[in-house]
Amino acid sequence: MKKIVVAIDGFSSCGKSTMAKELAREAGYIYVDTGAMYRAVSLFCIQNGWMTETEINSEELEKHIHSIRIEFRPNGEGKSDTYLNGTNVENDIRTLEVANGASRVSTLGFVRRELVRQQQLMGLEKGIVMDGRDIGTVVFPHAELKIFLTASPEIRAQRRLDEMAAKDEKVNFEEVLANVKERDERDQNRAESPLRKADDAIVIDNSDLTRDDQREILRTLFAEKTLD
Repeated sequence: MKKIVVAIDGFSSCGKSTMAKELAREAGYIYVDTGAMYRAVSLFCIQNGWMTETEINSEELEKHIHSIRIEFRPNGEGKSDTYLNGTNVENDIRTLEVANGASRVSTLGFVRRELVRQQQLMGLEKGIVMDGRDIGTVVFPHAELKIFLTASPEIRAQRRLDEMAAKDEKVNFEEVLANVKERDERDQNRAESPLRKADDAIVIDNSDLTRDDQREILRTLFAEKTLD
């Protein structure tokens, strides 16, 4: 079986990361969570006081963008945790505040260029699964397998709400739905690398799919590409 690059793009809270992690684990591939990389930059801004609800101090962020080092290290559960400059920030980057900030910093060209540079270095040897917003269009336009994952905003908001409730975060459905729609609008209309389906990407709408249904679809597509 030949090694390939798998690019999984799509809207927020579609389960891209879950899909990518499962495939990487089954195939023995490296999983790269690009959304976590933007969340880490968002957290870096918050920690340094460079982000408010309405503004980002992009001048300071640009000065320090090359000092941001993001890594993925395996943990004891067979998964990978996100490290920001040597510190495990896996839990810190999963809040609504950081998630919203990630969508905002991702509109900054210098941020995207630096993270794309880091991502492309990770994929030189192939054998990776990467998910995000522009993997199949910008980061790896020649990826052998491209997936575009989608679901209705209401389904995605409920998934996000359930995830946050499990962590005892106090939010309501309307607030989460508004955030999902806001992020969709921002992601699709940003000037730098907007979210869009690559021409050769395969669309999977998982609004009504079970995890098992989705897993089997992906396994079949992956097998077709690696056995060519």
